[in-house]
Amino acid sequence: MKAAVLHTPGPPDQLRLEERPVPTPQAGQVLLRVRAFGLNRSELMTRKGLSPTVQFPRILGIECVGEVVADPSGEYAPGQQVAALMGGLGRDFDGSYAEYTVVPKTILYPFRSQLPWAQLGAIPEMFQTVYGSLHLALQIQPGETLLIRGGTSSIGLLAAQLASQAGLTVLATSRRADRADLLRANGATHVLVDNGHLRDQVRALYPPGVDRALELVGTATLRDTLTCLRPGGLGCLTGMLAESWSIPDFAPMDFIPATVGLTSYDSGQVTAPAAALQAFIDSVEAGKVTLGLGRTFALADIVAAHELMESNAAGGKLVVLPS
Repeated sequence: MKAAVLHTPGPPDQLRLEERPVPTPQAGQVLLRVRAFGLNRSELMTRKGLSPTVQFPRILGIECVGEVVADPSGEYAPGQQVAALMGGLGRDFDGSYAEYTVVPKTILYPFRSQLPWAQLGAIPEMFQTVYGSLHLALQIQPGETLLIRGGTSSIGLLAAQLASQAGLTVLATSRRADRADLLRANGATHVLVDNGHLRDQVRALYPPGVDRALELVGTATLRDTLTCLRPGGLGCLTGMLAESWSIPDFAPMDFIPATVGLTSYDSGQVTAPAAALQAFIDSVEAGKVTLGLGRTFALADIVAAHELMESNAAGGKLVVLPS
């Protein structure tokens, strides 16, 4: 099989296309034919050497969709459509940047769909992140106000759609004023141009502050985002678009406003149920949800795909079709 292998962290051209043996599943594992996988910022950070626990060489890729080839237990039939994500995929063991991959059953999500693989490949991690952030971490309710910082990311656009459909008023940000129409088309009621300081803009609209905030830019803007919340409001740190994991000299009493809550979401720790994934796929098929898709690539073009992701000009979720 063909696989994109990272032997040494560095720029995109460190991803090398190689011939590898098709792996053999052991007990508790399933062999998948990878039909599509989405690209993720965490993979970019790993490629740069910013994931200290990842050992090399490694086949990256924290998510994929495809078909079961072999399951030693017989639980999954050949040809069964499945998604796989997180749980160490592409980090603790080889991931989805390949034509075939072996995954533990614990990270499998069976589904049924007639959608093209290019669309399905955009869904697993994007859906899990949005669903988990909104419902499991922020526990959104109809009638609330939600600030989405990093609104033009694929996660931000989908979060705006789902929050708006759930009855929330959405405030979404972009550093570019010309992205306002895109944000409104995806459910934003208010569009804020992010100059690094949002508090005054938010409180001009909602003087007490907003009820909920979804932080997708990361630690660099988190403190300012928390100042946009009302007393008793809740913020969720989910994204790392700024590519920084930590907050220097973090002093919680100074950093977190009094009575404001701070949580986080990581689909490697908590995931949505399989039924929620199937319901989401059904909603996409029915035209109720629009996926924020960017370009699709062949596996042979994985370097170009990473270059585009790193440029922050993807315009939506990037998907690779291995074959």
